[in-house]
Amino acid sequence: MTKYFLRSLLFAFFCLSASSASLAQSSELPEFGESYATTIGQEYFLGRAWLMSFRRQAPTMADPLIQTYVEDLIYRLAATSELKDRRLELILVDQRSINAFAVPGGVVGVNTGLMDKAESEAQFASVLTHELAHVSQRHFARGIEAQKKASTAMMAGLLAGVLLAVTEGGAEGMAAMAAGSAAGMQSKLRYSRLHEQEADRIGMKNMVRAQMNPQGAEEMFKIMQAESRGYARPPEFLLTHPLTDRRISDARNRSREYPRQVYPENLEYQLMRSRVALSYIKDDEEAIAQFRDKLAKGGRNAEPHQYGLVLALIRGGQYKEAKELLAPLREFSPSNMTYGLAEAELLVASGQHDKALELLNRGMALVPGNYAISMALADAYIEWGEHPKAAEVLEVLATERPRDPNVWFLLAESQGKAGNILRVHQARAEYFVLNGATGQALQQLKFALAINSNPPLTNTRISERIKQVQQIQVAMGRF
Repeated sequence: MTKYFLRSLLFAFFCLSASSASLAQSSELPEFGESYATTIGQEYFLGRAWLMSFRRQAPTMADPLIQTYVEDLIYRLAATSELKDRRLELILVDQRSINAFAVPGGVVGVNTGLMDKAESEAQFASVLTHELAHVSQRHFARGIEAQKKASTAMMAGLLAGVLLAVTEGGAEGMAAMAAGSAAGMQSKLRYSRLHEQEADRIGMKNMVRAQMNPQGAEEMFKIMQAESRGYARPPEFLLTHPLTDRRISDARNRSREYPRQVYPENLEYQLMRSRVALSYIKDDEEAIAQFRDKLAKGGRNAEPHQYGLVLALIRGGQYKEAKELLAPLREFSPSNMTYGLAEAELLVASGQHDKALELLNRGMALVPGNYAISMALADAYIEWGEHPKAAEVLEVLATERPRDPNVWFLLAESQGKAGNILRVHQARAEYFVLNGATGQALQQLKFALAINSNPPLTNTRISERIKQVQQIQVAMGRF
């Protein structure tokens, strides 16, 4: 890879990280001197380029509530971590296997299966702090530098291996990483073990600073160990993070060095686990039966199971019972946003237009710009054919979350039904860019440019965006 490639990446992602408004209004770029081509800078932009490729090849989950919860948790943990560059970006992978990964530059990936298997927030957080430690200690880059062959091309090869491990299979991914690093397997494993130990140690320190139970690490290791026994090969996470009895013992001994105290379980984590569990059950009747059975068994997670049953009943069209079961949850926790959104979902599904909009707009007033509430409000407007209002909500959200492909997708849909053809093509272009489909993005922008009614300034801005996407296309072609 050449300096031109690095500059292309810098150019491309400078443009991509801007808001939709600034993308349309400005084409000014900073001067790219040699100081921009630092290793940390390379990692950031390579990570974002990798994310674009990853979205194109991996199944992702578009659930604003789960996304919001995990983002909030990651930023809470990042605040007490050793990360210097906290420009983090989360992607939820819709796969049932236990897996999480951190890509250089602050991209964090989490399989929904990790949330399904981790029985407590501390267990879940132990994996996240471990991954954040890999990023803060720059283990990816250090592994290359230790072999005195640091180069952008080698880092790109390692990133390709991570992508293969996540999307196709761990063994092939590990082979690709070994080939990309041009190192002997023995040396690669030695650095891997050292990095794993360091990430374990720093991750646990981070958990304690974040007021989370450090015993969650040992508990999570045991869950992963038990999970691996049920498969012909270990889960993907264990292929890149080898688990040994000694590692479990080290986690146990290290957690005992910290003062014992009571750590209350976060209800919100358990509610998100119910959402994940429901997403795996495609048949409505089966979903209702499973959550009804869980609720009947009682236990400490009875409330999350009741919430899951409410969602299953709404999905299955059984609104009366859903309302009856949701009422005590709302009464007990009237300020709980998750329960409030469940009520809004019930009102939308049962056709209670005015009540649903009143509830959602009240939520927007209490928590302006909230991602989950905004998406629910936009969905409600779309459901009832009020597409201009949906587009208005989503235009604001696109400015606040310009790197969220789900927002751009829904914006394109709402603008299309509202009859705003120009914004349809522009929103589709941004969606395609974020998913690495630069050719389709350029096609959409050319469609936008061909609209005869565009003012001259609009066409100038579209032309500038075409140039920017062409730069991204060049950069992606060299990645």
